[in-house]
Amino acid sequence: MAEEDRIEEGSSSLRLRGRTSRGGGVGESRWVDGSEVDSESPPCSLLDENQDKERYGSFRRRLVKKPKRVDSLDVEAMEIAGAYGHQPKELSTWSTLALAFQTLGVVYGDMGTSPLYVFSDVFSKVKIESDVDVLGALSLVMYTIALIPLAKYVFVVLKANDNGEGGTFALYSLICRYAKVNMLPNRQPADEHISSFKLKLPTPELERALTIKETLERRSSLKTLLLLLVLMGTSLVIGDGILTPAMSVMSAVSGLQGAIDGFDTTAVVVVSIVILVALFSIQQFGTSKVGFMFAPALAFWFFSLGSIGIYNLVNYDITVIKALNPAYIYFFFQKNSKGAWSALGGCVLCITGAEAMFADLGHFSVRSIQIAFTFIVFPCLLFAYMGQAAYLMKFPYSSERIFYDSVPDSLFWPVFVVATIAAMIASQAMISATFSCVKQAMALGCFPRLKIIHTSRKLMGQIYIPVINWFLMIMCVVVVSIFRSTTDIANAYGIAEVGVMLVTTTLVTLVMLLIWQTNLFLALCFPLVFGSIELIYLSAVLSKVLEGGWLPLAFATFFLTVMYIWNYGSVLKYQSEVREKISMDFMHELGSTLGTVRTPGIGLLYNELVQGIPSIFGQFLLSLPAIHSIIVFVCIKYVPIPVVPQEERFLFRRVCPKDYHMFRCIARYGYKDIRKEDHHAFEQLLVQSLENFLRKEAQDLALESGLNEMDLDSVSVSSRDYGTRGVIGNEELRIPLMHDTRSEATETSNQEEASPALPSSVMSSDIDPSLEYELSALREAIDSGFTYFLAHGDVRAKKKSFFLKKLVINYLYAFLRRNCRAGAANMSVPHMNILQVGMTYMV
Repeated sequence: MAEEDRIEEGSSSLRLRGRTSRGGGVGESRWVDGSEVDSESPPCSLLDENQDKERYGSFRRRLVKKPKRVDSLDVEAMEIAGAYGHQPKELSTWSTLALAFQTLGVVYGDMGTSPLYVFSDVFSKVKIESDVDVLGALSLVMYTIALIPLAKYVFVVLKANDNGEGGTFALYSLICRYAKVNMLPNRQPADEHISSFKLKLPTPELERALTIKETLERRSSLKTLLLLLVLMGTSLVIGDGILTPAMSVMSAVSGLQGAIDGFDTTAVVVVSIVILVALFSIQQFGTSKVGFMFAPALAFWFFSLGSIGIYNLVNYDITVIKALNPAYIYFFFQKNSKGAWSALGGCVLCITGAEAMFADLGHFSVRSIQIAFTFIVFPCLLFAYMGQAAYLMKFPYSSERIFYDSVPDSLFWPVFVVATIAAMIASQAMISATFSCVKQAMALGCFPRLKIIHTSRKLMGQIYIPVINWFLMIMCVVVVSIFRSTTDIANAYGIAEVGVMLVTTTLVTLVMLLIWQTNLFLALCFPLVFGSIELIYLSAVLSKVLEGGWLPLAFATFFLTVMYIWNYGSVLKYQSEVREKISMDFMHELGSTLGTVRTPGIGLLYNELVQGIPSIFGQFLLSLPAIHSIIVFVCIKYVPIPVVPQEERFLFRRVCPKDYHMFRCIARYGYKDIRKEDHHAFEQLLVQSLENFLRKEAQDLALESGLNEMDLDSVSVSSRDYGTRGVIGNEELRIPLMHDTRSEATETSNQEEASPALPSSVMSSDIDPSLEYELSALREAIDSGFTYFLAHGDVRAKKKSFFLKKLVINYLYAFLRRNCRAGAANMSVPHMNILQVGMTYMV
């Protein structure tokens, strides 16, 4: 990978804190369109009086004559955005087929290598004494694959995607968009106007969905339970990233035990460790060509599985197709009882990697994953297992090395090489999925900030996290060294897989009830059918806790603790910042000089508040002898959607009267967005947006002044009228981020036909003197340069707090903050341009 293609990214918004004794805010504020709103509620006064005030009704805003009042930060920022929809383009048939081919190399490697170890693990619990044992185990495997990956994931779960993104955090963000259940209270009404944010609800008035929504929003215990459920699923996925490489590589290498004399268990362990170290060492070079590079190898692997399976089926015992009769499952349990129950722990390994179909959805499309599994993966796996069963019908004592024994002697070495490559590819898929999962957790404030390197400028999902990579490698080496057997690793593997599936089943059921508003009977059938199957498998694998099953539980507990402590501390800090923000009355008392000297330049004060003046600003005023002539409060916020379109990224608002020259800018990013811009690009984009904001603000104020001469009750602003910037409902004023004269000319011609004639004072092209003054002041400030105001925020528990809270906040959370990626490292800014202040909050 070329060095210039590597992009290093800060994983989350800058953590900037301040502390001051002043709080509160101003009660009312004037919007750019001339209306006034209460700081604690949406601008209901702008609603048309003739509209029905239904929960999901369509409201129309009107310009209302109000006394002018100074803006504050306690209301929504104005959106610098275009009202353009961003619907995904339909892929052509050939593009879909090409994507389906690529999924073989990324999504299905784990499930494709399961024939290496499934039957050997099943028949380590149950001895083959009759045909019923073989046919029953084969029937179990066949119906497990048909029900879980095919019926559940392909036809149901894949549809519960978040704008093309999958995984437990994608489901969580989908729920957070509809119900306010996010533990970090930084949601804004303007976020709901992002084109990819909106939810298509067929019948939003359904009482059941509203009741569930209100219950989730009202009870903090349910919010915490939902968060813990998502964190548990994420922790188990990370555990999969440890167990998958260990299990797949050891299973492939173990084939040498029968082919090379003297190749014992120790040799298998050593060779496996060497391969694992090499696998993790190449991660730093990136996987931008992972699809087309690995897909041919996996395609050949699936072809080999199907061909060898058909050969064995025809050559040994074709009657094993009787296993299509599910009655053999009953006969299997009737004959073996407790042993059959224990064998379920091995049977569940046939669907390892099924969660990857959903977790890796962001790299492909729903249709491509469905096509690949239905027409390639599913039939090849069925033939592979049927062929192994046919071989066992004739050679029942070959169960320990069933895969390699069933391979014709002339094909052993080619198949061994392909199996080893397939095992490495399967490991690569889970390692990449772990990186993506950790990045999503960081973006949503549930994981400490780590260094993220983007290894490709074109493929958004190709990332590399050094700390996670080396942690996974060390854990894999430890697992292989300690267990030394695929059987014990399989016991651990099953718990991680089934646990993630249960979390997905629960979240998809909630999506069905809350968002899809599916028929109650069908919505309950989903968890009853698939949840019951998964609970049965879970009970079987949990019986192996002492035989290796404790490992994923230990991993999950560790990561769950880390993520919850980080989220808990972050929420407390944010609540403290909201509680201690500076009041607008205090700002008015300071005057436009802010109680100090204003020097030319632009100061960018980074903070996490979406509303209100951060208390850190007061600390800078106390600590600095002078402050910049233009101050911009910048909040880099991640919203619970995958991607925010560039033209919808920024929200702008003026703070205090014009002579203060203070503004707020909220830059919104999705959890899959890449912050590629350097400080020069970000500064340029911010200045251009600020200039556009000032010009449009002046135009809207002139429009308001002209309309004051007209009868306001007779004026109705069309939702298509971007010349007057009217919008339907309680949507904010929308202005294109980058000014396009051609599009504006088109809009102007359209609005002349639809909107009433405006007064000549409004249509005047003379430049407002105050606007000219502000633009010249802005250019002067740009010439003087930018300064970044950052803060080292800290949180300490009060002396009267409980011991557990002191332990979590003062020691565990503080340890994570000290050792995670610092705020300044999240931005590529010159160190000479940074001013930092240390702050402490008592919570």
